[in-house]
Amino acid sequence: MRLKNSLLIILLIACCSFTGIKHVYKYPYQNPAMPVDARVADLVSRMTLIEKIKQLDMFEGKTVSDMQGHDANSVSAEKIKQTLGTTGIGSIHDFYPLSAELTNQIQKYATNNTRLGIPVLFIEEGLHGYSGLGSTSFPVPIALSTAWDTVLIHKIGHVIATEMRAHGINMILGPVLCLPRDPRWGRTEETYGEDPYLDALNGVAMVKGLQGRKLTDNDAVLAEPKHFAVHGIPEAGSNIAAVNIGEREARSSFLYVFEKAVKQGGALGMMAAYSEMDGIPCVDNEWLLKNVLRKEWGFKGFVLSDLGAIKMTLNSHHTAANASDALAQTFSAGMDMQFYDFPHDDFIAAMKLAIQNKSLSMVDLNRAVSDVLRVKFKLGLFDNPYINPSLTSKVFHSQQNQDLALQAAREGICLLKNDQHILPLSSNVHSIAVIGPLAKSTYLGGYSNNDDKAISILDGLKQRAGNSINIGYETGYAIDSAANLQADYLKKAVELVNHSDATVVVLGEDIKEVGEGKDRSNLEINNLQKNLIETIYKTGKPVTVILSNGRPLCINWVAKNIPSIVEAWFSGEKGGLAVADILLGNYNPSGKLPITFPRSTGQIPFYYNHKPSSRHIYVDQDSTALFNFGHGLSYTTFAYSDLHISPLKLPVNGTATITVTIKNTGNVEGTEVAQLYIRDVLSSVTTPVQSLKGFSRISLKPGESGTITFNLNTEELAVWNRQMKHVVEPGEFKIMVGSASDDIRQNGSLYVVK
Repeated sequence: MRLKNSLLIILLIACCSFTGIKHVYKYPYQNPAMPVDARVADLVSRMTLIEKIKQLDMFEGKTVSDMQGHDANSVSAEKIKQTLGTTGIGSIHDFYPLSAELTNQIQKYATNNTRLGIPVLFIEEGLHGYSGLGSTSFPVPIALSTAWDTVLIHKIGHVIATEMRAHGINMILGPVLCLPRDPRWGRTEETYGEDPYLDALNGVAMVKGLQGRKLTDNDAVLAEPKHFAVHGIPEAGSNIAAVNIGEREARSSFLYVFEKAVKQGGALGMMAAYSEMDGIPCVDNEWLLKNVLRKEWGFKGFVLSDLGAIKMTLNSHHTAANASDALAQTFSAGMDMQFYDFPHDDFIAAMKLAIQNKSLSMVDLNRAVSDVLRVKFKLGLFDNPYINPSLTSKVFHSQQNQDLALQAAREGICLLKNDQHILPLSSNVHSIAVIGPLAKSTYLGGYSNNDDKAISILDGLKQRAGNSINIGYETGYAIDSAANLQADYLKKAVELVNHSDATVVVLGEDIKEVGEGKDRSNLEINNLQKNLIETIYKTGKPVTVILSNGRPLCINWVAKNIPSIVEAWFSGEKGGLAVADILLGNYNPSGKLPITFPRSTGQIPFYYNHKPSSRHIYVDQDSTALFNFGHGLSYTTFAYSDLHISPLKLPVNGTATITVTIKNTGNVEGTEVAQLYIRDVLSSVTTPVQSLKGFSRISLKPGESGTITFNLNTEELAVWNRQMKHVVEPGEFKIMVGSASDDIRQNGSLYVVK
């Protein structure tokens, strides 16, 4: 009898397969076979006003758990019920679940207990590593950009996404695609530097790494470039301050980066900036959020406010009368979700009032709701809202991920100066004096995994040196000590230096001086550090300075007097090992600066791709940069030759191939980052004196030569002309290839013809 029943079941399954019997869904939006937009439209048509409004709201992790710290290790069934109710909610942030079991519990409630079963979107931070406990921590973005390696950036994006999704997180607040043309801005460390082309390539690589092959996969999260737009040049370098810029300059540089992230990267998230642009708050800027982002670029994702940015139209910009007015303006302009702007009940009441008095149309409300739901469908949350909790142990902080963090730290270190060839330290060095409190710092940078720490420079040297080199340490100064005690710290430091073969002094920025909300009026190192390095210099011993910082610093005295300087930035969890590898010669540095180092704060804004009329000529200092964009030395040398441009005459829709030969003329293997710059000789509007349009890494053994090829598309030669049209204008373009923006080795010309 059992055999007959089994055969019957098998026969029934086979018949169903051949006859195409399909699962019956209660509503069309539940059917995964339907197109996403059709599912969205069907779902929106079934939603009540309150259900729609709650999809546009973000909730804190503490509303669903009993969090005692940064990361959640449990959830509360009662809190989940109170928060989600029968309507559901848009998203949860600042949750950082220690296991996917927690997000699964919330998704189970959302699926089974809300009226329409709409899943929750989990959103967290992760600019250079998921910000949850135990994650892999990479160097800060400015250091990642110093590598000039988009393949590396893509791999890091994939790791971040994999570690986040394993915890049930669906969306990351990043990458930051602002151009920090005023490095007084504390968030400079979060960016990829000052150049639109370099930032765009890094941004596209990161977005693609984060979003993976398919958003439904377990190694993909929604990427959300920020801060849209032109947030990197706030007035006086002060975070959230006004931005004063014209449309042409915005389109030519700042918007260019975001456009690439959307069109080429496929980014499906976007964060509107705090700042105002030409008198209009970015959160209320319909031209920005609707015309440019959606109509021109074809953006199909959703726009999130920066934290409290909508409320700023009330208490900062003074362009809204009340909460309802503020929300009506921002959602009419193209916003899709608030970020802790107004308490949840107040948000609902204000949105209802805006609908009732018709200051917010149902068309715009439904558009915003549709944008949020669309990404939830694309992420596969309606069809598979759960994550296998066992995935974390397989992908989280793996050895492979840690090795990538070390590679990123090594590539992101830049050798700024190496007079007398002090580095790498010779085999005759048997003792090293390490000086400065920052040598023991384990700071990872902003938006990091706050509970885990990096390997410090001191510990990195100790690990790499082993028993072969004696590593001594003295602090040299103490920030919180009285002035009369500083002499004791310096005396001990000098004694150690005098009894050591080599000296390493670590200077830079303390955690109190750098990061979001930590803008500076002066970019010089503080007086304690100045006194320390000048005192150590007087010993007459050769000194290497390591910079640990998140922005360019004005280090004129150091640059003039100290023979060897290494820019290490905040290099992630393996940073100390990477610095040790550079100093000891285990790794040949190849990093190139993605941002200009000014000589003084008074030169700011100071960036390499300035307009011809932009002059930095003063009566009280040199007019040049301290270290230029693209600068970075190696332990070997490279020669450039045989520049070839084909064709020399290019149609307005063509592509030129530019090749150059590079030879390692030194004694050790090394990697060079060759850079292609152009200059539009004559144009209808002013253009930069120099613009990066290509770069390529090449590794060569001593005496070895290789050929680098650049493909220059005429689209990269286009300007926004006087009629604000994006066109390629015929004429001569200077072609410059070299090792840095101020170190051009090969020159030529290309002519665009009608």
